[in-house]
Amino acid sequence: MTAETHTLTTDGAEVTYDVRPGDGPTLLLVGSPMDAVGFTTLAGHFADRKVVTYDPRGIGRSKFTAGQTTTTPEQHADDLSRVIDAVGGGPVDVFASSGGAVNALALVTAHPEQVRTLVAHEPPVLAVLPDRENASAATKGIAELYQREGMGPAMVKFILITSHKGEVPAGWIDQPGPGPADFGMPAEDDGSRDDVLLSQNLIPCTHYEPDFAALRAASTRIVIGVGEESVDELAHRGGEGVAAGLGVEPTSFPSHHGGFLGGEYGQQGDPDNFAATLRKVLDEQA
Repeated sequence: MTAETHTLTTDGAEVTYDVRPGDGPTLLLVGSPMDAVGFTTLAGHFADRKVVTYDPRGIGRSKFTAGQTTTTPEQHADDLSRVIDAVGGGPVDVFASSGGAVNALALVTAHPEQVRTLVAHEPPVLAVLPDRENASAATKGIAELYQREGMGPAMVKFILITSHKGEVPAGWIDQPGPGPADFGMPAEDDGSRDDVLLSQNLIPCTHYEPDFAALRAASTRIVIGVGEESVDELAHRGGEGVAAGLGVEPTSFPSHHGGFLGGEYGQQGDPDNFAATLRKVLDEQA
């Protein structure tokens, strides 16, 4: 599919999005802080649909304007709403993963009429966890570590928290562990503090509190996805907690947190079977 690329101006950003033409219903693929590149393989499995991907504000081709640097789920939701309007309006189907799933929940809260079905895959929402206080302290500790010591040490802790199995213990951020060199990352602090994940998205995303009353009342059909291989990991548990808040059972998807990836960013999931599961879910319209 040949994608057509467009740019629109939103409140505080210039957002770039891509449209792959198709005769079927529009499918919007949403990540954060992952950009549109991460959905290249998955988009290829839906050539029968109009597939829309985009780079979230401050990421990839989407730039901040007028000195803006903030990225809240509500801001992302407004950007997504404007993208939907730009591609012909809703209701559209949405597949959203990780931070993108959080932003899509905010979208449905604000604009349920724009989304027919939302498949929210592993939203890392801490508020729904029994260990929410410890998990919150750990993620805030990562953000503080980034400000003190830079990318390498903070990214190591981020990798460790996302792969941690089970509840997060008190004092997790202070536990000894591997260093940047063990992950092939430089230990030196280059002084930059502009990483979108660590400086702008981590806390607003993970500390978002879904409005379950609004979501349950929405006209949107909401499906919560969790990975077969990510059981007990933070984002998987977040997905289970959000599903419980909505009063639905989570839907199991093949592979792990990035199960739809086909080598983008050097990461491999099970995109063929993942796409087949997603298609089945989307075809089960209420």
